[in-house]
Amino acid sequence: MTSLHRQQGVTLIVAMVMLLLMSLMAANAFKSSANDLRIVGNTQARQESLAAAQKAIEETISSSTFATAPETVAVTPVTIDIDGNGTVDYTATLDPQPNCFRTRVIKSVELDPANANDLSCFQSGNVQASGIEQEGAAVTAGNSLCATMEWNIGARVQDATTASDVTIHQGVSIRVLETEAEAQCL
Repeated sequence: MTSLHRQQGVTLIVAMVMLLLMSLMAANAFKSSANDLRIVGNTQARQESLAAAQKAIEETISSSTFATAPETVAVTPVTIDIDGNGTVDYTATLDPQPNCFRTRVIKSVELDPANANDLSCFQSGNVQASGIEQEGAAVTAGNSLCATMEWNIGARVQDATTASDVTIHQGVSIRVLETEAEAQCL
């Protein structure tokens, strides 16, 4: 009879140890899932910040006054409502200010006469064989009336709520008249 009482005591101890182990596993799973949730939240905030910065750059280069007055376009911060609820979620600033770092005159041979966008860039040159048209003949090899301006645009998003701080840079090439390129790009 005494051995039966001892077995019941051991069963109780084994059950208590198993209960303790299961409690530790549940606490560990809860802690792990809380960390995973924090990681997912941080990743989402970073991706939203990157999207907000990209949108700021796209709105800037889409502005009709960007090529002629980039400093006025860049002064205004761009507000973004990611979730569409009517409140501003992120504010992006152009930091550093957009700067034109190079211009390149487009050569006439690089233009396509069939492209409507290229027609305004053509200029007439001296005609060597007046009245004679040769199919496939090269276009005047000189400069056209247009140039490309190459810009570096950076957008920065800082958010106090999520503590995200993201900066992206994008290069942009814009076609303008050669005289405008010389005046805007130093």
